[in-house]
Amino acid sequence: MPQTTVTLSTRGQGLYEFTDQANAFVRQSGIEEGLLTVFVRHTSCSLLIQENADPDVKTDLNSFFRRLVPPSSDPSMRWVVHTAEGPDDMPAHIRAALTQVSIGIPISHGRLVLGTWQGIYLFEHRDRPHRRDVVLHLSP
Repeated sequence: MPQTTVTLSTRGQGLYEFTDQANAFVRQSGIEEGLLTVFVRHTSCSLLIQENADPDVKTDLNSFFRRLVPPSSDPSMRWVVHTAEGPDDMPAHIRAALTQVSIGIPISHGRLVLGTWQGIYLFEHRDRPHRRDVVLHLSP
């Protein structure tokens, strides 16, 4: 089964699209029909399929998650115990738990079956830059 790892460099919290890398991997595989499984190997980021046409969508998603799960330095988060790597540590784990670390995308006619405005994103939940490994696995 074809498999590869895409390494993404993040610059802090936000959505980082890697649809082009996934499409290229599927094209190069020669598989016409199947399933692409996308899996992120980390506990403080996640994966999303989301609109890739209007950048305001990314801005609003980031704002929503910051409001939903603020940093542990926020008075509403004083119950948080796990702060070993800073005030964004446990909130990043919570955000990842609320989203997903694995996505399956069908392949038809050698292409990912994504909607017109859909893109595949790594959703970074930490403040500082990271290198994130995303495994792409094809099943015919």
